[in-house]
Amino acid sequence: MRKLMSFSLSAALLAAFSGSALAAGDVAKGAELFKSSCGLCHQIGPGAKTLIGPELNGIVGRKAASVDYPMYSEPMKRLGDFGVVWTEENIDRWITKPNAALPNSYMTMFPGVPDASDRANLIAYLKTFTQ
Repeated sequence: MRKLMSFSLSAALLAAFSGSALAAGDVAKGAELFKSSCGLCHQIGPGAKTLIGPELNGIVGRKAASVDYPMYSEPMKRLGDFGVVWTEENIDRWITKPNAALPNSYMTMFPGVPDASDRANLIAYLKTFTQ
């Protein structure tokens, strides 16, 4: 029974992180949004370090839970175990409302970014940091 529940949860996680189309964003607006929301817990750019959350250099195209960060939640680790990659679409879904996308992760305290253009701007900014 436990394996069935684990499989069901895993299938739901994979389904939640499947693709959709995104609009292009404004990098400068994304940088401002990063500072006022994501930057409280994450760093990005040269010399970025792990803070409360992992550093985000190279996040677009990176496998979930794949950087050296000791505090990934169990649901986030499962995403990584199943090979989920942080595509633009997955990041968009995630930052819309993290608790809805992946319940019981450590980002449940972050309310999300409800505006689609703000999310597109933020993703455009994240894409500028490949490593």
